[in-house]
Amino acid sequence: MKFSLIYEAQTVDASRAGDHKVFDEIMEQVELAEEKGFDVIWAVEHTALTNYAHMSAPETFLAFVAGRTKRIGIGHGVVCLPPAMNHPVKVAERVATLDILSNGRMHFGVGKGGTQQEAGTFGYDLNTLYPMIDESMYLIPKMFVQDEIEHDGEFIKIPRRPIHPKPRQEPHPPMYMACTNTDSLERAGGRGIGALVLGFGGPEDVARKNQVYRDAWAARKPEDQVGFRPLQHLAALCPTIVLEDGLAARKIGIKGQRYFMESLAYWYTGGEKPNPDAWDAENSTEADAEGKAVIKTSFASEKVAVDFSDPAMMMLNPNHAYGTVEDCIGYVQRLIDAGADEILFICQMGTVPQWAQLETIRNIGEHVIPHFRKQGVKLRATA
Repeated sequence: MKFSLIYEAQTVDASRAGDHKVFDEIMEQVELAEEKGFDVIWAVEHTALTNYAHMSAPETFLAFVAGRTKRIGIGHGVVCLPPAMNHPVKVAERVATLDILSNGRMHFGVGKGGTQQEAGTFGYDLNTLYPMIDESMYLIPKMFVQDEIEHDGEFIKIPRRPIHPKPRQEPHPPMYMACTNTDSLERAGGRGIGALVLGFGGPEDVARKNQVYRDAWAARKPEDQVGFRPLQHLAALCPTIVLEDGLAARKIGIKGQRYFMESLAYWYTGGEKPNPDAWDAENSTEADAEGKAVIKTSFASEKVAVDFSDPAMMMLNPNHAYGTVEDCIGYVQRLIDAGADEILFICQMGTVPQWAQLETIRNIGEHVIPHFRKQGVKLRATA
């Protein structure tokens, strides 16, 4: 079982100073996470999504993380593979180089990106990307193991060339796909690579997605394998704020997630641009037709409705680890029971202050992770 952090470099302040601040804060968090026993630092890749994600050069960020740490894993979650954005030769070279320099700590996820805003930056139509992503996905691992590569594909043409260096891990770093819907889960499982489930649907949704992924894995064909290192692994997103004051954690978490989801909806579905200055700290949700407090948006193709209607609950939302250490442990156990092999904690959400993120990382590292480590390998109640 792995316990990790994932970063979007999300910021309310899109100025130069805001960019400097968010990366400085993330690095302080990363160093604390290394100290507290987290397993992997994952970084997304997005381009031209103001406020929502300023993590546009994860290869640079992860290289810096590797240089500032000794043990923690370094994860691309994920590299976007449209060739004009990231040519497969350069991806292979960068991943192998960082795997060497980090002493074999690389995790290599792949995907296509989520918005036309990003795809159009590089001259693409988002809806036409899958075939070229597939071509690149199958091609890159060959560069990790073959002395020379030659490829005459539909979208990528490479004359015979030697590609250097080769990764430290044999035969190459573990591979993953970003998965937000049934089709991507089936592809990840059918191709024998890990699944990064990056949605907000909660344990029940993770359980459904886990079943799709495991079924596809069980039915996979050898000829469909991506790369040369089969990996059955499902990582699930876990929005979290963990403080001694559970009510304060809830309020901070709700506001941060509202910012996350509204800024995401702004770019993914054309929603209103978030304006946290106009939000009341005591009422950072909206009401549905029945008067329940909910946040509604979409994550790629995934429709999400998050219910925050019970102010008396300490955990406050069964789909999120906002609250005390005990609340977080209870929610993480539900994700484990749903099939997760790795928890992708996310606390770096727009409006969340640095002190709350640092306290969250300390609490998870000092209490939540040790709780599950003591249980050893028997983690799933249904196992």
